[in-house]
Amino acid sequence: MLLVTGGAGFIGSNVVAALNDAGRSDVAVCDALGRAGKWHNLAKRHLADIVPPAELSGWLEGRKLDGIIHFGAISDTMATDGDLVIETNFRLSMRLLDWCTVNRTPFIYASSAATYGDGAQGFRDDPSVDALRALRPMNLYGWSKHLFDLAVAERAARDDKLPPQWAGLKFFNVFGPNEYHKGAMMSVLARRFDDVRAGRPVQLFKSHRDGIADGDQRRDFLYVDDAVRVVMWLLATPRISGLFNVGTGRARSFRDLMAAAYAALGAKPNIEYVDMPEAIRGSYQYFTQSDIDRLQGAGYNGGFTRLEDAVETYVTGFLGRADRFR
Repeated sequence: MLLVTGGAGFIGSNVVAALNDAGRSDVAVCDALGRAGKWHNLAKRHLADIVPPAELSGWLEGRKLDGIIHFGAISDTMATDGDLVIETNFRLSMRLLDWCTVNRTPFIYASSAATYGDGAQGFRDDPSVDALRALRPMNLYGWSKHLFDLAVAERAARDDKLPPQWAGLKFFNVFGPNEYHKGAMMSVLARRFDDVRAGRPVQLFKSHRDGIADGDQRRDFLYVDDAVRVVMWLLATPRISGLFNVGTGRARSFRDLMAAAYAALGAKPNIEYVDMPEAIRGSYQYFTQSDIDRLQGAGYNGGFTRLEDAVETYVTGFLGRADRFR
């Protein structure tokens, strides 16, 4: 049996779908379904169990697992409850790391590009303790993920015991089906698609930085299928451990993203630029781009989907349909 924490969430539910498609029905999910419709993300899946987070410790007692894919987290970059975020994102991760170490169970977990902060130190996934200590995340979510990356790196540096396979994945800007419960944390494409389809203007932020045009703020946009392929490759390659960026390696603008959505519908772009709120101007990232040399050097050759192709797949296969769920 495999356990996917956060398995009703965005990336987690796509991983569960891929495992089912690969013939695995022995997949247990640990997640809180809540009232935001997350259950829809699992409605087409075959599951061995759904475990409430509060019951996870007891559920794990005496159990043998083929692996834990730990994607459960508070992923809201605007979260402010420090105690809750640290308990959920750091301390639970430490307990699962310890369990996998003792029980010799592979452990794959989600880190985040938010650990890089404003990007002043670059976006290279150097796993050394010194390199990680130099990073300065700009929000509570990024800091909680950074703390866990650093804890794992320190154990590795001391040659302490770790799970037989461990891998931290620094996901960049992932978008795709099953993100609809995320509210303000959904991708811009998902949030604005109904406006695109209805012919209403789509609003993007103006630039408040010299030399950068309105809408030309850039992100490493990663289609969720590509993120899932990396996870499936790691499951099939148990000799690989480490901390890895997961992105396309190419930054694209928000304007490019929305233009691709219009193109997928055969419509002319209708974009308006509005002032960025004062509250976020000081911490807003204008550029992120993953360095994927370490992932490719470890043997991953699955490639990454071109932005326009990914957007067309998402729009025609999910967003444009009555049933948007995978």
